[in-house]
Amino acid sequence: MNQDLFQQACDYVLDKVIDQQGVGTLQEKTIHAVLKHYYAPDRADQEQKVEGFVADILQGNDIIEIQTRNFSVLRRKLEAFLPKHPVKIVYPVCHKKWLRWINMENGEISAPRKSPKTGNAHAVFPELYKIKMYLEDPNLSVCVILLDVEEYRLLNGWSNDRKRGSERNDGIPIALYDEILLKHRADYAGLIPEDIKQPFTTADYRKAAGVSARNAGIELNILHHIGAVSKVGKKGNFILYERV
Repeated sequence: MNQDLFQQACDYVLDKVIDQQGVGTLQEKTIHAVLKHYYAPDRADQEQKVEGFVADILQGNDIIEIQTRNFSVLRRKLEAFLPKHPVKIVYPVCHKKWLRWINMENGEISAPRKSPKTGNAHAVFPELYKIKMYLEDPNLSVCVILLDVEEYRLLNGWSNDRKRGSERNDGIPIALYDEILLKHRADYAGLIPEDIKQPFTTADYRKAAGVSARNAGIELNILHHIGAVSKVGKKGNFILYERV
């Protein structure tokens, strides 16, 4: 991590936000813009044409794609990029989040209120499932970047307080918490909870990792595919897994 460089990227992008008179006014969302300037301070490296597509960043032969959601849209790019280029997908996750509400009638913005939820690298697994077929390619790596964020939401929801069903306007990164690189089997194995007893079921993994039952199944699917866990038997109707 480079905290100074991250702060410089934040300052650069937020100056543009101020110039354009408010959050949500950039042509690209703020988190994406900040990360692009963090990983490529030289603007000549940004938005480069490669193999018939436009890459977020091209530095020498290396490509960086910043994807805030929906990895499935990357499949065609990966198909074209990976045979010739090392590709790093950067996926931002909110570590700590403060919510601010925008009143659409008068433009007032509420004071920040901290969300009780804390994000971690496990959030990337549902997205990894969408590009599962490329995860073993030696040219591919995934970087989960954990950010503390102020999230701005419009008071336009369906509930009485207009918060439920509301629309997200933008997210403003305020601190860099961690960067977690996933490239080798050991990197993925590092996300398996250390205190989980061997062997374990999907239910054991769900409890240890603090994820939903659905996401626990997705995570073990990816970890088994990448070779970080193996199937060692069954306990009743449940598959038993073991860390490799």
